[in-house]
Amino acid sequence: MKNYVSFLVSFAVLLLPLSNVHAEDGNAFDAHATTFSYFFNDSDMDFHFGNIILGAVTNGGAEVGEAFYAASRIKDGDTASWHSEWYALAKRVEARGDKALKAGHRVSAREQLLRAAYYYRISLMAMPGDNPELEKRGKKCRSLMKQAGQLFDPPLEYFEVPFEDTVLPGFFRKADNSGKPAKTLLMIGGGETYIEDLFFYIARQSHDRGYNFMTIDLPGQGMLPHYGHVFRTDTNVPMKAVVDYALSRPDVDPAMLAAYGISGGGLFVPQAAMHDPRIKAIAMSSGVVDAYALFATMPAAFATEKDMKSWTPFHAAVVDAICWRYGVDKPSQLIEANRGNTFDSTKIHVPALLLMGEGEYRSKEVQRQQKIALDGFTDSRSKMVITPSDEGATNHCLMENRSLVGAVLFDWLDEVLK
Repeated sequence: MKNYVSFLVSFAVLLLPLSNVHAEDGNAFDAHATTFSYFFNDSDMDFHFGNIILGAVTNGGAEVGEAFYAASRIKDGDTASWHSEWYALAKRVEARGDKALKAGHRVSAREQLLRAAYYYRISLMAMPGDNPELEKRGKKCRSLMKQAGQLFDPPLEYFEVPFEDTVLPGFFRKADNSGKPAKTLLMIGGGETYIEDLFFYIARQSHDRGYNFMTIDLPGQGMLPHYGHVFRTDTNVPMKAVVDYALSRPDVDPAMLAAYGISGGGLFVPQAAMHDPRIKAIAMSSGVVDAYALFATMPAAFATEKDMKSWTPFHAAVVDAICWRYGVDKPSQLIEANRGNTFDSTKIHVPALLLMGEGEYRSKEVQRQQKIALDGFTDSRSKMVITPSDEGATNHCLMENRSLVGAVLFDWLDEVLK
């Protein structure tokens, strides 16, 4: 039944007309492609604005008026104006939050400080790894998140997991103040994420449904590359330390620990589940069975010198930032850096959900990898869900419709975590 459902979904989507999301033959996979334009002509800048920033509005990471004001002052495709306008907005919103906090208005302060934190985070997108502002603004974002987190009830806790010669930073928010063990969602990001991104991705949806919410930066993510900790192909090793921490908490029900990974997390989570049966259910947007093969279809990874000269400053900076996180010098090396970065779905014996948008699924390589994953999962409750463009749920990681992600994900988890 599992494979039959996969066929029906695949066939239905393939009947739909192709848009400009991927190459006409469907062989290329551009994770930052969008179905339609939000504001900018630069496609990479438009992806970040429409999906990451506007998508965060529903969870308190941005306000529409603030976001469009900043966007209106940014030169299309220009990194410097992007960095300066979001930074200026962050400072303005932070000042309003500080004023509210001093006057004792805790809710107003929390809302402003949360947005200020995220605007600082947004201001460092497409920023070179050797720019000192990257770490400075990252620390500012983190400090404001910690401050705002204490204004929640229950509070948003900051924690660190010792790992090798560093610590992995994370956030945890309890489902309630009862002290009883609860269902827990562990959220894992991808190649460009910080824990702040993941909080604004689905923390509210988790809490509304009575789940603990937990997220953490793995090597390669957040600010860890500043300290020499880039992406690795055995992410299951740091993930074991993360699960150790989660299960050390009395408020985490060990029978109901689920993990959800987006983008690169669609490999990190199932790879961890292969080795760690303490993870009781997993979800991926989407599944990355083999990162080497997927990177080999990404336009940036096989771009020629001529191609790269045609890139906008913003797009070039985004690609450079990804290279920095993998510890490589040029985009073509990203393919080899992911050799052996895989998971084997036949060795995963818990329910698994593949969740992705219609636009992303048009890539033939994405289709191929989802089929391999779904065919291999051993639990009959595993399934694939493809969300449609006409509900604004089509792009990479479905960041433009987080309410729908929450509905699909948690309705499924409620059914399998019994």
